[in-house]
Amino acid sequence: MSLTPVRKPRPQTVLTVQSTEWLSPTMVRVIAGGPGFSELKDNDAADKYAKLLFARPELGLTPPYDLEALAAERAPDEMPVKRTYTVRWMDLEAQRLAIDFVVHGDEGIAGPWAARASPGDALVLMGPSGKWSPDPTADWYLFAGDDSALPAIGAGLEALDATARGLAFLEVDTIADVLDLVKPEGVRVTWLLRNGAAPGTTPLLPAAVAAATWPAGRVDAFVHGERGAIKALRDVLFTQRGLDRGQVSLSGYWAYGRAEDRFQAEKREPIGRILEY
Repeated sequence: MSLTPVRKPRPQTVLTVQSTEWLSPTMVRVIAGGPGFSELKDNDAADKYAKLLFARPELGLTPPYDLEALAAERAPDEMPVKRTYTVRWMDLEAQRLAIDFVVHGDEGIAGPWAARASPGDALVLMGPSGKWSPDPTADWYLFAGDDSALPAIGAGLEALDATARGLAFLEVDTIADVLDLVKPEGVRVTWLLRNGAAPGTTPLLPAAVAAATWPAGRVDAFVHGERGAIKALRDVLFTQRGLDRGQVSLSGYWAYGRAEDRFQAEKREPIGRILEY
């Protein structure tokens, strides 16, 4: 008889919010640190991400959360909720990190929490994980993503060599949401504006990448955002441009019309699969 190994829960780290900064009308940066930071391990990836846990304040739960015990005694809607976010940067010397949140009013869980966060609040996370960093052997670099991918793309641009060349196509709502990103001079950034259209409802991103004049040489591509747009970009990259799988970091961060929990569940279903080859 074979026994399925029991998967141990990932350890939780409890940090304390130190400050917040609005980068645009729809993006706020939360900086956190404290004694718990020493438990984190930097994996050196440019696209570091962590699972954040949010518990309803009225439940009075104290982190770190014993998820197994809580599941046995609490209703599903009383459990801490997990959300995946990019770790924008980690400062090992100062013992702090930054996470950027897209905020659309009271929509969602993480965004409203970040909008109201203040020094002293707890930030509970599992991670960081991540494995992508710019390929130093590439001739040039392609970045494409919407608001949700800006933190990861910003970190990727900062990880490039100063002499790097490339293209970046970034979709946001209005000119007020354009960020001042640190990048090599040889990387040209094109901002694509939805101008009031709902995120995930326009063809701006795949159309811009498909129509672009690409530099010569081997490209290293980092392409992330809304699932429908990413599927369209998949076809541009692999079918139209003929790239190899190893040249592309590609995934959907969210899906239009789907809550996070349903989106994550659909990753195991045909509708949620980005790569089919």
